[in-house]
Amino acid sequence: MNTPFDEEPAPPPRKPRRFAGLRASFLTGIVVIAPVALTVWLVWAVIGWIDGVVLPLVPYTFQPEKYIGINLRGIGVIIFLIFTIFVGWIAKGLIGKSLIGFAESLVERMPVVRTIYSGVKQIAETVFAQSERSFEKACLIQYPRKGIWAIGFISTTAKGEISARAETSGDLMSIFLPTTPNPTSGFLLFLPKEDVIELDMTVEEAAKLVISAGLVYPGQNGNTEDQDED
Repeated sequence: MNTPFDEEPAPPPRKPRRFAGLRASFLTGIVVIAPVALTVWLVWAVIGWIDGVVLPLVPYTFQPEKYIGINLRGIGVIIFLIFTIFVGWIAKGLIGKSLIGFAESLVERMPVVRTIYSGVKQIAETVFAQSERSFEKACLIQYPRKGIWAIGFISTTAKGEISARAETSGDLMSIFLPTTPNPTSGFLLFLPKEDVIELDMTVEEAAKLVISAGLVYPGQNGNTEDQDED
């Protein structure tokens, strides 16, 4: 029988979890394997998709299936690259420019087709043309109201009628505000230069931050200096 003066017995030691170490190792393995596996799967799937589109257009005489019995994955990609380079080389010449102009004049006579063609052409020229500039810098802006901050990309200084009609005394900046997790969609905003805060992080680092919904910050992979912690 215990008296009030007796010391309370020490609680029994906790038994370590049997699978705690295995669980931690499994999660660590997932973190290592998942990016590599997803990247390989995505590249493999894209190559297969391109092969599925290109190879049916290639005469059977030029397909490897005729000679080795199977179609090697990636042959369609190689054919597509060669064909694209050839078309680009032809398009730079006088004959190619004349053919393109003639084809575009035919497309302009088709009411629905010309709208689709002109839109796709503008997007392709903006994305792929070497003469076009990409985003200059990443920035912080207050959107959709003051006190709420969002990451944007500085496109250029507004010009023409946009700059002339805007009621601002200084320069007007063209800002692309991307959405999360798909940064290819977003909003085009025109803001006074004094309301735009330029960031030191690169455009690629800012894009990673947007895509990851704020989970991947610059400095975590050694790209920039880590931020000071309190």
